[in-house]
Amino acid sequence: MAEPRTRLALLTPHRIEAGDADVLAAALTAACAAGDVAAVILRLAPADERSLVNLVKRLAPAAQGTGAALVVACTGFPGDLVSVSARGGADGVHLDKPKDGTLADLRGRLDDGRILGAGGHEQKHAAMEAGEAGVDYVMFGGLYADGIAPEAATILDRTTWWTEIFETPCIAVAHEVGEVAALAATGAEFLGLESALWMGNDADVAAIQAMVNAAGSAP
Repeated sequence: MAEPRTRLALLTPHRIEAGDADVLAAALTAACAAGDVAAVILRLAPADERSLVNLVKRLAPAAQGTGAALVVACTGFPGDLVSVSARGGADGVHLDKPKDGTLADLRGRLDDGRILGAGGHEQKHAAMEAGEAGVDYVMFGGLYADGIAPEAATILDRTTWWTEIFETPCIAVAHEVGEVAALAATGAEFLGLESALWMGNDADVAAIQAMVNAAGSAP
């Protein structure tokens, strides 16, 4: 039986607002057409719930129209992100560095097939706790809202460790093209792409997809 292939997950820039919607939707459509995109993590700027719901409604078709899931993140939002996701027609929610007990609570509310994902797991213990809470994936790497990201070597180490031991899927995030091949070779279920890799003048999703395919076919 063939090994499951690594699929792409697109991470938007942080603090997406209504004024970004048209440009982002066009970039999502192009990226999803160029690669095997399984999911999009939409990182919204905090706002009132109605505004967030309307923004999700505007952006969801660009991802879901290609078969990709749309997962909503909003660092610093004090309201109900599950409600924003559901009312906006998204497929679930993503949290970075969740507080103790938060994931278990959300898992209980997202019990109808909707997605719960978590990131910020530089420490192995935090990743295992997320897995035990029943998340649908753990994410290693990715820029935080303050612009800081884990070292590439740490992301590769955590991804290799996770894929060898645990059944819960993971997203391994690449910040630069040079990180793609090694992360894909770990067998991670998803390769996350920071926005610089899939939107903008230098983005080449088709080339990244070819690298992922090559890593998956290597003996």
